[in-house]
Amino acid sequence: MTGNTLYPVKKYTEETEPIDINLNWPERYISIATGVKLTFSGLGGLFSSPLTSILKLGAGGYLLNRGVSGHCAIYSRIGKNTQEPVNVNIRSAFTINKPREAVYNFWRQLDNLPLFMNHLESVELIDDTRSHWVMKLPTGVGTISWDAEIVADKPGEVIGWSSLPDSVIDNAGKVFFRDAQDGKGTVVDVLITYQPPAGGLGASVANLLNPFFKNIVDNDVRNFKQYMDLENSLKPVAKNGHPHKSAAKKHVAAKH
Repeated sequence: MTGNTLYPVKKYTEETEPIDINLNWPERYISIATGVKLTFSGLGGLFSSPLTSILKLGAGGYLLNRGVSGHCAIYSRIGKNTQEPVNVNIRSAFTINKPREAVYNFWRQLDNLPLFMNHLESVELIDDTRSHWVMKLPTGVGTISWDAEIVADKPGEVIGWSSLPDSVIDNAGKVFFRDAQDGKGTVVDVLITYQPPAGGLGASVANLLNPFFKNIVDNDVRNFKQYMDLENSLKPVAKNGHPHKSAAKKHVAAKH
C-alpha cells in the first residue's frame, strides 16, 4: 500500500524593485484629479460614444496610476524628475548713498534683515556668529526655520553666512561692499541662495521655492536701498536705536 505523503509547498517570492518616484505632490494631485474626471466621463458615455469613452478610460487609468504611484514612465525615459530640489539664487547689485562702514554695520546686524525682507518672519541673534532664522512660505501656508552662522566677516568689505548642517532648508548668503566710483556712496553686491534638501519635506519645500518666490526675495533685497533712504526719517523709534520694524515695513510697502 502506497501512502501519500504531503510535503509543504515551497513558495517563491519575487523581489520587486522599489518604484522610482519622479513626480512631486502637486503634479500627482493634478494627475489624480484629471484621471478621475476622465474616468467618470468615459463611463458616462460608454454606450453613446464607445470609442471616445474607451480612450478616456485608458487615459484616465494611466493618469490615476501616475498620480497614485508617483512614477511617470515618460519622465523616466527623458530623465526628468520634478522631485529634484530647486535652487533659488538671488543676485543683486545696487548703490547706497551712505558710507561703506555704515552700510556694512547695518548688514552685520543680521536681525535687521526682516526690516526690509518681507519673506523673513524674524532673525534672532544667538551669539556673535550664530542666528536663528524664520522664513514665511509663499501664500501664507506656514513658516520654516533654521540656524545659521557667520562664515566670512571682513569689516567694511564682506559678510557671509550659511545654515548649519541638517537644516530643513540650506541657506547661504554673501554681501560685498565697495566704494562707489564717484566716492559718494557704497556699491552693495548681494548673493543669496536657498536650496531645500532632496526628498520628503525637502521636495515639498522645493515646489514652494519657485520662480514666483524668487521674485519676492529679489524684490526684498532691492528694498534695502529704499529702506536705507528712509532710515533717517524713521529714527529714533525703537529703544534699541533701530527704526521700529512695523513702521519701516509700512513705509517701504507704501512706496510700491
